[in-house]
Amino acid sequence: MDNKHIVENIVNLLGSKQNIVSVTNCMTRLRVVVKSEDGVREAELKKAEKVLGLVHDRACSYEVVVGPGNSRTFADICHELGLPAAASESADWKENKAAVKAAQKNTRAKELLKVTGDIFVPLIPGIIAAGLCAGFASLLTQLIPTYQDSPGWYLLHQLLTLINVSFMSYLTAWAGYRAAERFGATPILGGMLGMITSLSNIDTVSQILGLYNADSPLQSILRSGKGGVLAVICGVYFLSIAEKKIRRKMPAGLDIVFTPLLTLLLCSIPYVLLIMPAFGYVSSGIVWVFSRVCMSESAAVRLIAGYAASALFLPLVASGMHHGLVALYTVQLQELGFVTLYPALAMAGAGQVGAAIAIWQKAKRLQHDKLCSVIQGALPAGFLGVGEPLIYGVTLPMGRPFITAGLGAGFGGAFVMLCQVASTTWGPSGLPGAFVMTAGSGGAVNSILMYLIGLCISYVMSYIITKALISDAEVRTALGGIPVEAAGAAAEAEAARRKTVRRGDAIPFPSKTTQCFEYVVKSSSGIHARPAGALSALVSKLGCEVTVKCGEKTASAGSVMELMQLSASQGSRLEVTVCGANAGNAAQALMQFLNDKL
Repeated sequence: MDNKHIVENIVNLLGSKQNIVSVTNCMTRLRVVVKSEDGVREAELKKAEKVLGLVHDRACSYEVVVGPGNSRTFADICHELGLPAAASESADWKENKAAVKAAQKNTRAKELLKVTGDIFVPLIPGIIAAGLCAGFASLLTQLIPTYQDSPGWYLLHQLLTLINVSFMSYLTAWAGYRAAERFGATPILGGMLGMITSLSNIDTVSQILGLYNADSPLQSILRSGKGGVLAVICGVYFLSIAEKKIRRKMPAGLDIVFTPLLTLLLCSIPYVLLIMPAFGYVSSGIVWVFSRVCMSESAAVRLIAGYAASALFLPLVASGMHHGLVALYTVQLQELGFVTLYPALAMAGAGQVGAAIAIWQKAKRLQHDKLCSVIQGALPAGFLGVGEPLIYGVTLPMGRPFITAGLGAGFGGAFVMLCQVASTTWGPSGLPGAFVMTAGSGGAVNSILMYLIGLCISYVMSYIITKALISDAEVRTALGGIPVEAAGAAAEAEAARRKTVRRGDAIPFPSKTTQCFEYVVKSSSGIHARPAGALSALVSKLGCEVTVKCGEKTASAGSVMELMQLSASQGSRLEVTVCGANAGNAAQALMQFLNDKL
């Protein structure tokens, strides 16, 4: 199918155009908000053409992994089909009442982190462009110290700096605009409140009120930029509440004039006097923590922090808890002018590459052509910093390689944090990420070199650990491969049957049988990561295809991620289907497991 038909198919599997509230995109994913989950056919969507994976970690919100390039192309096609990039005012809380109730199942902390990610995702292209320009400008000044004497190089430096400053100077305005869209306020009002944060008039207000420290402006209770994007997000949230309340009471004929005016007047005063100073201390506290950990004078502290950050980053991504890191990056960038945490986290994707190479070698030796093909197609993207094809296509479905990749990546993270590598932005990783790793200790060239060495360490250590800990049996059964025991038994059975028939007779082959049973979850924790992993490991040994249905959702029991996305809690009824030559015995083993674990 061409791209338009592929997108139309994805839209239909999401419940049709009428079910979709909004469609946006990040570097590798379509981010879709739907009115109802009832019409979404998740099992079919995961198998659709060009779909590499599906993340559903929040009610009525789906992230369809389609890879770099495709994500923006598909989003544009969605917009051409009439699907909005942001929820319209008609899609108010009354229309999405069911979605709001469903969202209450999530923890407030997880929802808050997700909201933060939603605000910053559309800003990522600008963040990357500004950061790359800052990196190139820094590299230029180090490689060509006399650049100012050459009109050409000097002009290039000025243009690069101009692009970077155009974004960084008004970051709070962009964040305010996006926050207003996310909270349902008028976007331009959110942008104006964000713009107020960075204007020099704030210093004048602070001087009038006696809150400005002229001897040490950075120590002022109130100053320009105080609180940064964290203050903006909080301020715009209250602005959205105020605007809606004012609009409800404002006569229609006066709404266009007085609602925006009253909203800004009422919100700007407490925002400048209360929210900005309060979040200024929050931002300072965050930077202080980073300074004591990521930038610690103790090499041991930096080593431990770098290892932990890299090793745990992708599990955070899988659980949907990584969204809040964007706010931390932004705070560091605003307060320090660089980011120290991101270079270590960028090693996590390199760990996936090393683990995938180790698995590919084993798969090639075992003649597992399907697994080899998947890895060969995903590796180039992995080297370029796009890890989703490897994560959702190889390591996460297999289970343990996802862990060994993180363990190996930790060594690279420890190295780059030990060497105090810092970036001018976040977003690019893998080999292209070297161009933004120019703000570290020792200058741009040294910082880039240390980053590349860190990548190599992550590749090698993940390769070694994965090759040592992942068995041939695990590789053979990956992505629906035949277990070693089942393959041997099938060969013996076939040989025996051939001995019992005469020449010219048809050779009978055993047909697959199907067993089905239902089970009600008794555990108060439901299907969380640990039982999902144990169930997946059991299924890989049984040699049968096992699917689990909970309500309208269906999952392959061999996939930890799919099992967790069932959201099966205590009292949920599971419909288990077992297909294979040994379905009867497999069903009994599965029933025993569920009775013991769930």
